[in-house]
Amino acid sequence: MKALGQGGVIQFEGFRLDPDSRVLFRRDKTGGFVPIVVGSRALDVLDVLLCRAGNLVSRDEFMAAVWPATAVEDTNLNMQIAALRRVLDEGRAEGSCIQTIPGHGYRFTEPVTRVAADAAVLTPNARPALPDKPSLAVMPFQNMSGDPEQEYFADGMVEEIITALSRIRWLFVIARNSSFTYKGQAV
Repeated sequence: MKALGQGGVIQFEGFRLDPDSRVLFRRDKTGGFVPIVVGSRALDVLDVLLCRAGNLVSRDEFMAAVWPATAVEDTNLNMQIAALRRVLDEGRAEGSCIQTIPGHGYRFTEPVTRVAADAAVLTPNARPALPDKPSLAVMPFQNMSGDPEQEYFADGMVEEIITALSRIRWLFVIARNSSFTYKGQAV
């Protein structure tokens, strides 16, 4: 879902999301914005939440927008929401900005504004800060079965390994979309 890219940068609380470059920024102590590391799927989930800020977003809507034509477990959505809460709710005195409506879905509770891309003063050519823990990338597996229809199985295995490793808090795991850019290439 790329609806946010239509109107420039999205601002909420102490954050800015640049949907075109797919980078989330946090306001630092000097008042400027610094990029923060957020996984690609978490950005997709945030995109859906911000597009529908204040409104309930069902699990089915998330699945259709973030994982179209893909069979994934509901736990994938739960993990992405948890990752967003760790980033967005850090240091918040009040409750989470992502409200859970049990049995129905999620709602982004904070006001969201659009800022023209040229008016948003973001750090030029900024890169996300390197994590202070060991990093790991799971590279795509090669389908050696000879059956091209089994490609999804190899991709699914890699995605499951990435998901399992990302649950280890002391380990920084590179997002699936980043490692899959090397699919079919000799690295």
